[in-house]
Amino acid sequence: MKKILWFLCALLLACATAAEASPAVEVRDDLGKYFRGYVGTMVIYDQTGDRYIVYNEPQSHKRLSPCSTFKIFNSLIGLETGVLEAADEKTLMTWDGTHRSIDSWNRDHTLASATSNSVVWYFQSLAARIGEQRMQERLDGIGYGNRDISGGLTTFWLRSSLRITAREQVDLLTKLYSGRLPFSAGNVAIVKRNITLAENDGTVFMGKTGSGFEDGRWLLGWFVGGVERQGKRYVFAVNIEAPDGATVNAGKKVTQRRLGIDPIAEKKTPDCIAG
Repeated sequence: MKKILWFLCALLLACATAAEASPAVEVRDDLGKYFRGYVGTMVIYDQTGDRYIVYNEPQSHKRLSPCSTFKIFNSLIGLETGVLEAADEKTLMTWDGTHRSIDSWNRDHTLASATSNSVVWYFQSLAARIGEQRMQERLDGIGYGNRDISGGLTTFWLRSSLRITAREQVDLLTKLYSGRLPFSAGNVAIVKRNITLAENDGTVFMGKTGSGFEDGRWLLGWFVGGVERQGKRYVFAVNIEAPDGATVNAGKKVTQRRLGIDPIAEKKTPDCIAG
């Protein structure tokens, strides 16, 4: 899995580098080979060069459920409102004893472990503690997608009312990483650490997945995050849609074929469920 993640990191950097002489937005149809069998999009923003690299621009403007990618901002709002404390051990929530199909969910979790394991019940509890008024105010304040939480306080991001585009995901993360959103630097650092997938030779690779699972079918997969290296930053958002099989892991498998890596067993975690 680490090889796959680092290849994706390299792909993002290579795409950005290849566009050095490009205008503000470069459409890259050649990236379609990574999306065979899916309707999908990739948006990369090279913050240093102030340019976008986009595959399937129409899809990049389609608003979709954020699924578990919303955990990034759910975490931040929890920290900013004081529902969560900065010390990770003080963010512990006790498992309610309800057995869920994902084994890693059936235990107590802190913010860090709940993020890495994409534990739905933890973030549902967090949203309930934040409350409707504070949640709505914060989403309005940062302009998160359509800002619609009418689908229910513990379900609005789970294939329900809240919707966001890949381009909006990239723009929000760019503002977040640049300190241009109303969140403290300390809280941003906590969340960045929680979504860091790998660090090597000064390169930091951050990402959060989200999957849409409904009626036994995998309909939507997200992967959003950023790469920081030598003072440069690249922010990305990828989504794929299909009648079934649109898992995040399926989206990553296209890199295996290119590298000739043996298939790696998928971890089918339904981190986005029907609302």
